[in-house]
Formats: sequence, C-alpha cells, structure tokens
Amino acid sequence: MTPILKSFAALSDETRLMIVDQLIAEGELPAGDLAPGAGISAPAISRHLKVLREAGLVIQRAEGTRRLYSARPEGLRMIAEWTQSRRAFWEGSLDRLEAALMEDEA
Repeated sequence: MTPILKSFAALSDETRLMIVDQLIAEGELPAGDLAPGAGISAPAISRHLKVLREAGLVIQRAEGTRRLYSARPEGLRMIAEWTQSRRAFWEGSLDRLEAALMEDEA
C-alpha cells in the first residue's frame, strides 16, 4: 500500500481522525489525554495510535515512562500536497456544474 493510501485509510476511522485533529490543535500530548470524550479504553487508543504511527501521521517520543504523541507535519503535508494536486480537476468540475446550472435557468 502506498503512503498516501495508508494515510487516507488511517484517517478514514472517526476516532483516528479525531486524535490527529486534537494533536494538531493542542500539540504534543500523552496517550491518556487523547480523545477523552470518546469513551474509548486505553488499549483501544494505543491500537489507534499504532495505526497512525505506521501511516506516518503521528510520532511518539519517550519522556521517562510516559509516551508523548504529536502530529507529524511531513505526513500531513503529503495529504495537503495530494489534495492540492487535484485542485484543478475539482475547480474545473465546479465551473462546468455552474455553467450547466446557469444554462438550465436560462
């Protein structure tokens, strides 16, 4: 599986997307502080973090006995670049849709 596919597969899960979003918003956090309102067990959070690490979206750092997690900018940049590379397609599609709708109104 390509890196971009791994990234999208990892983020297709609502909990993992929420974890990455929280790390982007709040910065580096211990696993226990991630998604506290989601009602997920610590082992489940660990499994989600493993998937995110393997996809290159999250990095882990040890500080004594604690494991701290943060969003990995390079992994997120890859998604942004992929999205931007398809921007012309979407803009062209929206322009054609607008033209078709205007034609229907006339």
